[in-house]
Amino acid sequence: MTATAHPLVTVARRLAVEVLAPQASRVDQEGVPASSIKAIKRAGLLGVSAPKEYGGAGAPASVAREVAEILAGACCSTWFVQTQHHTPVAMLTESQFPVRERLLGPLSTGALLSGIAYAHLRSFPRVPVRVGYERGGWRFDGTVPWYTGWGLNDVMLLAGLSDTDEVVFAFADAREQSGLRASPPMRLAALTAARTVSLELKGLRLPEEAVVLRMPREKFALVDLPRATNTNPAVFGVAYAALDLLAVHPGATATARSLRTRLDAVRRGAYALTDHRRPQEHIADRLALKTRAYELMRTATTAAVVAGGGRSMNLDSPAQRLAREGLFLLVQGQTTDVRDTHLAALAD
Repeated sequence: MTATAHPLVTVARRLAVEVLAPQASRVDQEGVPASSIKAIKRAGLLGVSAPKEYGGAGAPASVAREVAEILAGACCSTWFVQTQHHTPVAMLTESQFPVRERLLGPLSTGALLSGIAYAHLRSFPRVPVRVGYERGGWRFDGTVPWYTGWGLNDVMLLAGLSDTDEVVFAFADAREQSGLRASPPMRLAALTAARTVSLELKGLRLPEEAVVLRMPREKFALVDLPRATNTNPAVFGVAYAALDLLAVHPGATATARSLRTRLDAVRRGAYALTDHRRPQEHIADRLALKTRAYELMRTATTAAVVAGGGRSMNLDSPAQRLAREGLFLLVQGQTTDVRDTHLAALAD
C-alpha cells in the first residue's frame, strides 16, 4: 500500500493502530460501539471528501481511498458502518434541492452520521421499495433488505422507484416511526457487528423538503454503474492486513512479498480506471480488475489462515476474522454483472 502524504491518512493510521485494530476481535463478537464512531468523527474522517466550505476536508479521491483501506484493514465492521456515510455526503454536494443546506454541514463535520438504504434499486426489474407523491410529500412502501448501522446512525438516505420509473432519494430519521419498522439485527457469518437490519416500510411519509435527488431510473443506473464495477478499497485494505499477518510467520516472507507485488499492481490498475475521466467506459476492464482483486484478497486471507495453523480457528484470531470479512466483501454491493464476471473467472 502506498503512503499518501496527507494529514487525514496519518490520522487514520494512528486511529487504526491505537483504537480500531486492538479491539477488532471484540467488536467482531460484540458489535461496533458508539465510541468507535465517535473516534472517527473526532478524527474528521467522516468529512474526508466533503466540501471545505461546509466543514469537510475536501481531500482528493486518492486520500479517501487510502483512508478506507486503512479502516477496513483495521476493523472491517467499523469501516462498513462509516462508509455508508460518504454516499449521502457526495449526493448532497451535487444536489440542488433545499435539503443540501440543511444537512450537508452536519454530515460534513460528523455532527450527524448517515446510513444508506438504496442498494435495492440495483435489483430492477424487482422493485422492493415503491414511492409515490401524496399530499405534498412522498410515501414509501416495501422492504429494504439491508440497512447497516441501525442504532448508530442519525439519518438515512432512502430511495424508492415511482410508477413513472423515477428514482426518488430522500432523508429520513434513522429510527422506528410511523410507517417504518426495523427487524432484529441480522446474525451474519461476517460483519454481524455492523448492526444490519431490514426495514419494513408501510406508508412512510417524507416531506418534499427531505428530497435530495429525483432522476429517471435508466439515467441513475448509468450514474450508479461505476460504483458497482470499480474495486472497493476495502478489498485492498483487508488483503494488505492479511499480508501483514502473513509476513511475520517464519517461512512465509517470500509468499507475502510475492502476493504484495501482485496486489500492488492490481491496485494501481483498478484505481487508474476509477480515476478515468469517463467513468462509464472500460466496464469489462473494471470488472476484470475487480475480480482479480477478489482473487488476491481470497488468496491472502487463506494464506494467513494457513500460516496460523490451528490457532486460526479461534474466534479471536485476526486471520480467520479477515477471511470472513473477505467473504463478505465478495458479495457486498454485488450486481448481476459483477456476479457473472466473478463466476466466469472462477470457472477458468
